[in-house]
Amino acid sequence: MDEERETLQRIVSTLVNKNDEIHNFIDMLNHTISSVQVNSSNAISELDEEFDGLYSVLHEMKGSMANTIQQEEARKIQALQDQLSQCSRALESSEELLELAVQSLDIKNPVELLEASRQIKDSVTVASAFRLSLKPKVSDSMTHMMVDFALEKRMLQAVKFLPVPKAPEIDVAACLVADNCITISWRMPEEDSRIDHFVLEYRKTNFDGLPRLKGEQRWELVDYIKATQYTLSGLRFDTKYMNLRVQACNKAVAGEYSDPVTLETKAFVFSLDSTSSHLNLKVEDTYVEWDPTGGKGQEKIKGKENKNRSNTASPKRSTNSPRALSRGSRDRFAGESYTVLGDTAVESGQHYWEVRAQKDCKSYSVGVTYRNPGKFDQLGKTNSSWCIHINNWLQTTFSAKHNNKAKTLDIPVPDRIGIYCDFDGGQLSFYNASSKALLHTFRTKFTQPLLPGFMIWCGGLTVMTGLQVPSAVKTLQKSENGLGGSTSSLNNVA
Repeated sequence: MDEERETLQRIVSTLVNKNDEIHNFIDMLNHTISSVQVNSSNAISELDEEFDGLYSVLHEMKGSMANTIQQEEARKIQALQDQLSQCSRALESSEELLELAVQSLDIKNPVELLEASRQIKDSVTVASAFRLSLKPKVSDSMTHMMVDFALEKRMLQAVKFLPVPKAPEIDVAACLVADNCITISWRMPEEDSRIDHFVLEYRKTNFDGLPRLKGEQRWELVDYIKATQYTLSGLRFDTKYMNLRVQACNKAVAGEYSDPVTLETKAFVFSLDSTSSHLNLKVEDTYVEWDPTGGKGQEKIKGKENKNRSNTASPKRSTNSPRALSRGSRDRFAGESYTVLGDTAVESGQHYWEVRAQKDCKSYSVGVTYRNPGKFDQLGKTNSSWCIHINNWLQTTFSAKHNNKAKTLDIPVPDRIGIYCDFDGGQLSFYNASSKALLHTFRTKFTQPLLPGFMIWCGGLTVMTGLQVPSAVKTLQKSENGLGGSTSSLNNVA
């Protein structure tokens, strides 16, 4: 009976997952149909703009060339009209000389005839009619103003859609996720010398498989990548996966995106639990600050909340959630235990997070504790908590604490501290987060889930989560496990 029930439960889970995948695929198909319609409309609009631009250029060229022909026509007509005026004046002068010569033929006096003949001869010698060219200065031909667009017509008839680059292919085997960086590699399905650059898009997600359309973050873009490999660095892995896709671009147009890939981005993510923190601490997500007046105002608020509280669990803080289970029903820290815990427990594996203190912070501790410390317990003063403590009051002291025993650390206090927890290996190490130099290591056998813990007095702490275990820390861990490293003498009590 139980076996059949378990089998049916697995079938139900499989069907739910498959239905979810199909719903996501239907959403993707509908989105693709809408995109095809929108993109087709945009393509037609751009086509109209290109042809309108071409018509405009041709119309402008036609007007310019017609204007040139008209100017040539005017030049030739003006030249011919000038020549015509000269001919008219020469003809008029010649006709006057002809009439004078004819009249002189009737002179009877030899002396007068000789004088008239000499004058007419001199006038004819200088007459414009005999110096006039009887050839037109310009021809009537306009063949030099003719055009032949046969070549251009063939070019226009050969116009096609722009060559679109093919979609790149992401080489999943060559992709690497490490040190909060993602290195992605891709290749073109065939050689294309016209590729100018690539565009990489990525987004965070909590779903494996194909990218979803609903409830997802927007795509982040990296443009003008010249190589076929790119490294995204300085990422915070606060989701389980990362979707990535690439497109190739030539000088004119971008091609289609590659098939998206989904890479796992494992990291320890938590926030600070303000529900059980000391009233003198102001807590906001991953920041905690000492507030000497915090208790007074919040006690009144807490009284109101208790008065109005019902027995029904809040839907926003379901008691079945992993974070709610890690919080349990702890009371607020009180007395001199100015403590706040993380809201997510470490129950297995290797994890890493960092802490940065304000420069004027007087006293603080960072470490881990079992899930249910007493409300007056301080980090490092019980057998269920481990920490390093920094005291900047009067003079700086730096120490490792566990079970109310302290070991002085004779090294400078770093600006940023990295905490490495290997639950299964029973190891808690602290590092200079900048140089990755080892500060101290506790070794023990953890018997209960661990919560990140922080104590603060006069100052503030910023916690950085969503970090992977740095490669440098992994390397140091290998060597430290063989040599013992800066291991505490306070380790034997768990």
